[in-house]
Amino acid sequence: MDVFRLLPPLDQRSPCALTIGNFDGVHRGHQAVLAALNERARELNVRSCVLTFEPHPREFFAQTNPDAIKAPARILTERDKLDALAAHGVDRVCIAHFNASLASLPAEDFIQQIIVDGLQARYLLIGDDFRFGAKRRGDWAMLEQAAPAFGFGLSRLETFSEDGDRISSSLVRDALAIGDFARTEKLLGRPYSMTGHVIHGRKLGRELGFPTLNIRIPYPNPALSGVFIVQVHGIADKPWPAVASLGTRPAVEADGKLLLEVHLFDFSGDLYGKLVQVQFVHRLREERNYPDLESLTTQIHLDAQQARSHFGLADRSR
Repeated sequence: MDVFRLLPPLDQRSPCALTIGNFDGVHRGHQAVLAALNERARELNVRSCVLTFEPHPREFFAQTNPDAIKAPARILTERDKLDALAAHGVDRVCIAHFNASLASLPAEDFIQQIIVDGLQARYLLIGDDFRFGAKRRGDWAMLEQAAPAFGFGLSRLETFSEDGDRISSSLVRDALAIGDFARTEKLLGRPYSMTGHVIHGRKLGRELGFPTLNIRIPYPNPALSGVFIVQVHGIADKPWPAVASLGTRPAVEADGKLLLEVHLFDFSGDLYGKLVQVQFVHRLREERNYPDLESLTTQIHLDAQQARSHFGLADRSR
């Protein structure tokens, strides 16, 4: 899968079947859109293309306007979103940096400059609530007028529902917020995980007897936080049992950055720089503050015992 920032270079542009959206989660509703897009791309003998945005437009507006609607919590990192799009057969992803220039682009210019000239769309598939351009003026009616004039086909896909529930990113966020990973997996069609490179941390876990591998979370508002039972892919020929904390570590830092800290059970080895995938299995508790390191260490032991019990591992602290 090819990935470009906003638009492909001139010498790499070619006709495509296009869809546009944030695709946070790449859940089963999104997957229905991608399946329909890929089918149409094959019929037209063109590449399938997704245009998405970074940051989420509502994140941008929340930063520039304190009265704007709060930005939604993030489900996927950019890496995980791209991996999910690739897994569902997308040929090309263009990531538009959502900034003041893009926010102020008139809807008519968005069609001409991005959809037609930049991406060379021969077909456009959108969701039933898609809006675009400055002040969200662009809508289905505008696209219906533009499609014959610019020579691209146009379709919209109705909301994907199951058992009366609309499959949406909001539903995924709700499930993640309460640690309902069975519900999350049903909505996503796959277990929920985060992928990233292992970085150096403060080494405090090592001092407390619980060394961790650390993964930076590159956005301020993830869809879940707390302490979790997890398993880690990418360090052995099978998933490795672990316990993890995702948050800002209020017990040890007043203004800590978001970090996913994972303690691997009965593991030794250097993982710095390695790309790993952390799959979330069960939520143990929320993040808490503690009056001292002794109290924190006691709680970490309890968390580790619960996680070891889940995996049927002997408690090494006894």
